[in-house]
Order: sequence, then structure tokens, then C-alpha cells
Amino acid sequence: MSVTHVSPTESATIVEDLKDERIPSAMYWTVEQVADWIDELGFPHYRNCFTTNLIDGRMLIRIEASAFPRIGITDFEHIKIIAKSIRDILTVEEPDWTRSISLPPRSDLGMYLEVKSVRGKNIDTMTMQQFQQQYPDPKWRPPLANHCLILPHN
Repeated sequence: MSVTHVSPTESATIVEDLKDERIPSAMYWTVEQVADWIDELGFPHYRNCFTTNLIDGRMLIRIEASAFPRIGITDFEHIKIIAKSIRDILTVEEPDWTRSISLPPRSDLGMYLEVKSVRGKNIDTMTMQQFQQQYPDPKWRPPLANHCLILPHN
């Protein structure tokens, strides 16, 4: 298993984020901490599924229940329990499948977690406070800012 090295700047970001009570500490779990959590959840036989695939706290944000069979979790009841438990530890709401996709996101935290789920120098060092300053009122926006301009005019 590889060891994740954290730069001093990223370490300061983690400390700053964890001072914010809205940020779930699970977001910064190591692969080993995620595996320990799976053990505590009652699924020690899935520990290797998480360690082999290097799933840390930030990867937990992105992993979907549909990906579990690819990492070795095939029991549907277990998938439901683990997926719900991930939402719980990350304090993310359960998806509302009847909600229109045209509505803006419901939570700034959810948007921040989505941004932090990927890696990169700027993202690794971004705190929730910086995210809110950079995006003071984050809303869903279509991928093309000129989407109306590409439609034919009558």
C-alpha cells in the first residue's frame, strides 16, 4: 500500500478545514482509516476492497454504489448499507430522485465536497472558507455560458 505524502501547505489546509464544524473529518481519512471504518461498520471482509483500490476519504466522496461491484462488493444489501453510511459520515443528503436537475444544488457543503473530491495543487490547498469566497453564491450553471447563442434564431 502506498503512503500519501502531504505538503505543509496541504497540511495547513486540512487543519483549517477541520476547524470548520461543517466539514466532516472523514473527508481527510487515509486509506487505512477508511479500511478501519469498514471494519467497524461490520464488513471486515471488504477491507481489502478499499485498500487495494486506494480509497481514502476524498475518494469516498466520489465513489458511487454502482462502482462497488467493480471493487469486489456484490451483495446488494451490503452496497446499500455502505452507500448510506458514506453519506452519513460525509453528512451528504440522500439523493432525491424526484428532484428536477434544473434546480440549483441544495448545499454549499455538497458542492465543496464535490470540488475537493478531485486532486490538484489548487484544490488540495483550498479550504471551505476560500471556496465560499471564490464562489460566494455557488449555483448550478450550464456547462456552456453561451448556450442560448448556439440555438438557431427564428
